Amino acid sequence: MAIGEFSLRLQEGIVGGFAPPTINAFHTITKPQNNNQLMISSAFRSDGEPEPKPLAPKSINSQDAHTTALVEELHGILKTLPTEQPPGSEDIYGLDTSIAWGSEDFEWMNGGPQGCGGGESFVKASPEDKTKFKRAVAIVKELTNKDA
Repeated sequence: MAIGEFSLRLQEGIVGGFAPPTINAFHTITKPQNNNQLMISSAFRSDGEPEPKPLAPKSINSQDAHTTALVEELHGILKTLPTEQPPGSEDIYGLDTSIAWGSEDFEWMNGGPQGCGGGESFVKASPEDKTKFKRAVAIVKELTNKDA
């Protein structure tokens, strides 16, 4: 199944508490409608720096067979995964990482918009869910590391 227009954001650094979380990195991938490119932007925080510094944006061919397979796998994984309830209560995957996905057919987000600020989720991730989430994170990183 070909995935049409979508946008996703992966953020490393979502667990906070009294103080907000420290964002170590984020990646955004967007596939605009009627466009054959994935638009990718990333930012990383160096030790001692308060905020992530952006890298130059790039684009990759969304119709490349390997890229298409990765996007479809990611979409399929996220459709099966639970999110913490209430949103932002607990990092149920234990990776200090969130993914937000939005497409015409599906929206998914873990970690809440402001990260995880404490509390306990009444929804828990199974060991299988945690393995799937690790794979989802790996897919996003693989896509962002592809050469333009």
